[in-house]
Amino acid sequence: MNVDENAFPPSNEEDLVVVRGACPHDCPDTCATLVTVTRGRVVRMAGDGAHPFTQGFLCTKVNRYPERTHHADRLTTPLKRVGPKGSGEFAPISWEVALREIAERLQAIAVGPHGAQAILPYSYAGTMGKLQGGAMDHRFFHLLGASKLDRTICATAGMVGMQMTVGQSVGADGESAGDAADLILLWGTNTLTANPHLWPHLLRARERGVPIRCIDPIRTRTAAQADEWIPIRPGTDAALALAIMHVLFADGLEDRDYLAAYTIGEAELRARVTEWTPARASVITGIPADRIIALAREYGTARAAFVRINYGLQRHAGGGMAVRTIACLPAVTGHWRRPGGGVQLSTSGNFKFNMEALERPDLSPPVRTINMTRLGDALTLADAGVGGPPVQALIVYNSNPAAIAPDTNAVRRGLAREDLLTVVLEHFQTDTADFADYLLPATTQLEHWDVHSAYGHVYATLNRPAIAPIGDALPNTEIFRRLGAAMGMSHPALQDDDLTLIRQALNSPHERMQGVTFERLMADGWVRLNVPRPYAPYAQGGFATPSGKVEFASPRMAALGLDAVPTYTPPREIPDEAPELAARFPLQLISSPRHQFLNTTFVNVPSLSRNAEPELHLHPTDAAIRDLADGASVRIHNDRGAFHATLRVTDGVREGVAWAPSIWWQKLSQDGENANAVTSQALTDLGAGAAFYDCLVEVEAA
Repeated sequence: MNVDENAFPPSNEEDLVVVRGACPHDCPDTCATLVTVTRGRVVRMAGDGAHPFTQGFLCTKVNRYPERTHHADRLTTPLKRVGPKGSGEFAPISWEVALREIAERLQAIAVGPHGAQAILPYSYAGTMGKLQGGAMDHRFFHLLGASKLDRTICATAGMVGMQMTVGQSVGADGESAGDAADLILLWGTNTLTANPHLWPHLLRARERGVPIRCIDPIRTRTAAQADEWIPIRPGTDAALALAIMHVLFADGLEDRDYLAAYTIGEAELRARVTEWTPARASVITGIPADRIIALAREYGTARAAFVRINYGLQRHAGGGMAVRTIACLPAVTGHWRRPGGGVQLSTSGNFKFNMEALERPDLSPPVRTINMTRLGDALTLADAGVGGPPVQALIVYNSNPAAIAPDTNAVRRGLAREDLLTVVLEHFQTDTADFADYLLPATTQLEHWDVHSAYGHVYATLNRPAIAPIGDALPNTEIFRRLGAAMGMSHPALQDDDLTLIRQALNSPHERMQGVTFERLMADGWVRLNVPRPYAPYAQGGFATPSGKVEFASPRMAALGLDAVPTYTPPREIPDEAPELAARFPLQLISSPRHQFLNTTFVNVPSLSRNAEPELHLHPTDAAIRDLADGASVRIHNDRGAFHATLRVTDGVREGVAWAPSIWWQKLSQDGENANAVTSQALTDLGAGAAFYDCLVEVEAA
């Protein structure tokens, strides 16, 4: 492949050209891709067969990325609203005029009585790229003095939970698990949908006779292919972990040497788990006590159990504590000693890109921060729900908050404000785009430069543009450069081009980044971080906590007013905690991703949405109580709102659980609503994250 680093493949090239890239989506796998182009059009995407984690295949969704990129509905020119807010009525406008008018309105707000803090950026992981996901945009908003966004909507509860126990988002190595693990626990994770490139490594372990057990309220695709499905009540994972540790200590299955050398608070943890008998945990989790005992003994007699947890189990009021508690397990047994052993939530902490050079936080004056999970409050309450001036301008990119934010009825009420300036950078006219005053066409991953970390492996990846931008679309970086220029901002930080930004991100002194250079990425497409192979990050301690050890007793937790020792913090919306609410809304709703979608990104791709519709899965007992039959149209509701779906009656969900695979664009659903009509803006115990699955509902015939 001969591609000049400053140019696209020639658009008149009749022969096929293959361009190296990276999958940009919110998935642990961050695949290395091979993009085949002819005559300026992408005709195929494939996984890089040489990449140790991608292993030559892509998921169901990203296989369709060329279809998405060349979709007939792609936004290709700037648009200005000509109809009422939310109507989706726009007229074409030039980039020059659009940027000038946006700049004038932002400047008017910035010099107004509330100042630039009345301007709020809103973005998340529509792309995980370091450039298009968060570089020039951060510089622009820092220089402007806009409010900051606390990006909490997905992962913060679990990340903080890991940090409180082991100090960082560095967990067990999935690659090593295939060769060295002797027990696989998939805990609250649908690996085949949410992390499919881990599965071949787990199958390699299974070929050695290693069992795969899946702990989940739903018999997911993964649970169906595991050796055992252990159905657990949603949000009770910490209770199970405490009972497992009860058995480990009671049976003498702990690693006393590891505990003595690399942990603090052992006595406090022993005292705590004494209270958590398997019988007590059984009542809470719904798992029989004898099964808890057997699982604990299997875990305790293993030498390198690989425990993969995911972000679903931390989307409850006690989600941070749940992750913190599970993260204690391999320290009790010493499984951290060996490659493949330990707990993995994320590997992202291994990556030490120079984010300060990339984002330039030094450019920002002291300003308030608004939690993105509470966007509905921020847009509808006079004090923005967090204090300070009302939000008068919202700049949305890499996200679709009208569909993906909790309590979407509140969000849409805010977006419908005539006095709110809303600018949306997008590929398509999404639910959020319908509320925009200005809709700006952004490039897809196949049309711009970027560099990527990962949160499921340890390989940095470069993305090259495979084709020229379609129509008048521009990279996010260029849009913010031009918007800054339109506002008269002349700071040098807004002048750096994308290749300069990549080099700045890679200019890191951290030892794990040694050898991860622009030149190597250009030559090979991806580079392994400077970590051992096989990789056992805590074989000899080295935890990033203040003590340098696993902190069973955490002074930082105590300083937050929380229990310093791992415990069970129940969800807010369960029958035991909210009996009056549960009497009206007795079902716990889980709205985890549909196999063909990634949040709302692929919902409008015909090959992925064909013959699909919003669904709700109920256990036969729950369906019978409500006199509901398979295939019926049902209404799922609580005091926050309602949405409609087609019922699937199945024993693949626990009794008392309702599962609505998500997330549909509202405009593509039966009733203009989706599952987030019933979710709340409540926050988790750690990280102030979104408690999406802490949600009681009732189901009735539509």
